[in-house]
Amino acid sequence: MRFANKVALITGSSRGIGRAIALRLASEGARIGVNYRRNAAEAEAVAAGIAQRGSEALLLQADMSDAEAVRAMFRQVKKTFGCLDILVANAAATAFRPLLRQGEHNVTRTFDLTITGTLVAVQEAVPLMAGRQGKIVTISGIDSLRMLAGHGLLGAAKAALENMTMYLAHELGPRGIAVNGINPGLIRTDSAQMYAGGEAAYAQYERDVIPQTPAGRTGRPEDIAAVAAFLCSEDADFIRGQTLLVDGGLLSSSIASREPA
Repeated sequence: MRFANKVALITGSSRGIGRAIALRLASEGARIGVNYRRNAAEAEAVAAGIAQRGSEALLLQADMSDAEAVRAMFRQVKKTFGCLDILVANAAATAFRPLLRQGEHNVTRTFDLTITGTLVAVQEAVPLMAGRQGKIVTISGIDSLRMLAGHGLLGAAKAALENMTMYLAHELGPRGIAVNGINPGLIRTDSAQMYAGGEAAYAQYERDVIPQTPAGRTGRPEDIAAVAAFLCSEDADFIRGQTLLVDGGLLSSSIASREPA
């Protein structure tokens, strides 16, 4: 129970990678703040899964692109738990289209969610981590490293997130807070299938990618959750300012940059 008596907040944790991280940390003793934007039913299902693992969940509705909503969320964490040990910045969203077709509102929302919201969350988390050897983990995306059609805006935001992760590690290290990131590869989630154009299109993409992946399969949310749990543990204390590529070896292959039709 590495995280007994610890409190974790995972943004965007009602589904996918965020959900898997919430359940993994709960299974090792952490009390979990489950952040979601609008799907209360999915968030409640995650809370039920946390309870089944013998831990406590706090549902936190907040749009991470709204700075005041983020601040209100942390006030609720402070009122309920009184402190925070772990922050996982996972929430993300964008309009998947060519950059020439992106409107200013798309740019603003994507960066507000990925950069501004994350930074405000960190600013609010730091006082709650005082004296507690806090851990902060950001979740990036393979589109920050590899061109994927329609991902230009999100890829730019995620690249900025990785850079900000490095700077935060240096600024927060003297406060006893370790900051790192994870860059997942191709992970099978509901969102990934939706953005791919449906389950059939995603399945074809997997068939194309798996032969080029040393791990011999695509990723599962639980794969990323396992690495997140490691980075949040004392075993990873000497890792600082890194964004770990967790893609089964896909990016090291020579497969052409493409995404499902």
